[in-house]
Amino acid sequence: MSTEPSASGPPPVRPRVTAVMVSSADGAVSAGGAGSGGLSTPADRDLFRALRRSADCVLVGAGTARDEDYRGVRPRRPGPNGRRPGPPPPVVVVTGSAGLDPGARLFTDTVTAPVVLTTAAAPADRRAALAAAGADVVLLDDLSPTTLLTALARRGHTSVLCEGGPTLLGALVGADVVDELRLTLVPVLVGGPERRIATGPDPLPAPRALRLAGHEAAADGTLLLHYVRATAAVPAAPNG
Repeated sequence: MSTEPSASGPPPVRPRVTAVMVSSADGAVSAGGAGSGGLSTPADRDLFRALRRSADCVLVGAGTARDEDYRGVRPRRPGPNGRRPGPPPPVVVVTGSAGLDPGARLFTDTVTAPVVLTTAAAPADRRAALAAAGADVVLLDDLSPTTLLTALARRGHTSVLCEGGPTLLGALVGADVVDELRLTLVPVLVGGPERRIATGPDPLPAPRALRLAGHEAAADGTLLLHYVRATAAVPAAPNG
């Protein structure tokens, strides 16, 4: 278990944040009581795996990790020249309560140890149980988007893939730190009170403008949309 130190030097460059979400044609983020898995299509799963392979870490809210029974990212395949790839990126879970099951697949079915970002307000016995299960439990002053991304930058992460859920993505959107949105639209109608891809307590003062950078239509009607922020993006952190 570790506490994120307060750095005396200049703050690190914010990691580039890519959000990946799937939605029905009428805006629902889940279907049939199966979470986003009830909407996912082969084209969406292929995109999901490709984005995970290129990210430094996978950021997810605790509710999504529990509801969708998260496990660790699968090992990367060797490249065409036979070079062995590095370890898969860690799954980073944001939780104010440390309310995760130490016996869940997140901890038992993984190559890279998961990272749990929480605060000292979370019960100490829960934090200790997650650490004993192999998690890297990191205590932060708060769980605001700025604090989360600063902590990830200090750990050397320059690209963050946010997989939701809507509450976490809504917080990132509210803080204006989402650089890319990879949105899969699935050709189904769900109806009902299902949530949107990003939610929050209050509407934004003004909509966040996006620019369409690419799109692809799969044979089954799935539409893969690639948006980037319309305003100047925060530069990516240097690799060296």
